[in-house]
Amino acid sequence: MAETAPHFDFRLRPYRSLGPRGFLVVMGLIGGVSFITGVLFMLKGAWPVFGFLGLDVALVWFAFRRSYRAGRAEERLSIHDGDLVIRRVHPDGRQQVWRFPAYWARVDLAPHHSGDNELTIGSHGHRVTIASFLSPDERVDLAAALQDAIRDWRNHRPA
Repeated sequence: MAETAPHFDFRLRPYRSLGPRGFLVVMGLIGGVSFITGVLFMLKGAWPVFGFLGLDVALVWFAFRRSYRAGRAEERLSIHDGDLVIRRVHPDGRQQVWRFPAYWARVDLAPHHSGDNELTIGSHGHRVTIASFLSPDERVDLAAALQDAIRDWRNHRPA
């Protein structure tokens, strides 16, 4: 039996504003400034400062590396054969899949007192939080788009 094309397919990924080239430029600037500053301190006799400045560069590099690793996460939302399918790929490559009957799937955007919000999809007592890496405004837009897509599927689903 051939698999049908999804009714909709949303692919969500965390946004990273600094690309590989920008990363090299930023690290080059940080490394260059730290090196020059460290050499100046060494010439003044404060040689331990050079090592600490090198440690600072290493910590910035490590923080960027962790951020880029977290950016490999992905969530895909689609309707396949009557099921709303949520496929989450973690940064380490692990995958999780949830299936909800699309007709009964409910999109819920719950506001928090902090000004943040939480987007969940649920059905028959099961709930999954999605799009936690998006901004609150992006989750509002996604909730509306998901509700529209589910409503459209309900109105045009195959018999």
